Amino acid sequence: MRYLPFIGMAAVMAALASCGTMSKEECRVADWAVVGDTDGAAGYDPQSRFADHVRSCSKSGATPNQTQWYQGYQTGIRRFCTPLGGAAHGEAGGAYHNVCPAEMEADFVRGYSLGKRVHELRSRMDSLHSGISARESEADRLYDDMKKAADKDRRGIRDRIDDLERERRRMRREADDLSYELGEAERDLEFFRQNPSARLSPAGY
Repeated sequence: MRYLPFIGMAAVMAALASCGTMSKEECRVADWAVVGDTDGAAGYDPQSRFADHVRSCSKSGATPNQTQWYQGYQTGIRRFCTPLGGAAHGEAGGAYHNVCPAEMEADFVRGYSLGKRVHELRSRMDSLHSGISARESEADRLYDDMKKAADKDRRGIRDRIDDLERERRRMRREADDLSYELGEAERDLEFFRQNPSARLSPAGY
């Protein structure tokens, strides 16, 4: 695993994140092995995640037990670093922090790469659809403006409408091409879920 197992409190405090992870009451009663297990199973970066807990719990006067937390983390990370875990994490758009044990990483990354490819293509498709809708709305507004505009202003409005229509057609063509690519990626991901030991050639992440 690519991290130091133990880090000093000074280093933890220097790396504190901006938002809390636990309430004061949760800090006071926490089973740190369970917290670590949960964090590992979610694939968090260990150093930054533990630093977040230190900050959250400093407000309550509680001190996270780093030894117990780390032991729990080691258990949880092995549940995270499975081929199907990688596929799910990638599809959800989660970041991978290079936390998997060496003997598990290759299979995890195969699934993660497939899932992340699907996520990225879906995000691009959503962006295109949003762009198309925005241009349609703007064109509709300009048509209304043109009806009320002075003759000298209508040519400029007409030109802008034509620009929007060209952009919209271009984006629709791109979305059609992307739809085919997304379909292939989703089929690859589904095949992987059904056959996690099968060898595919996923795009790099």
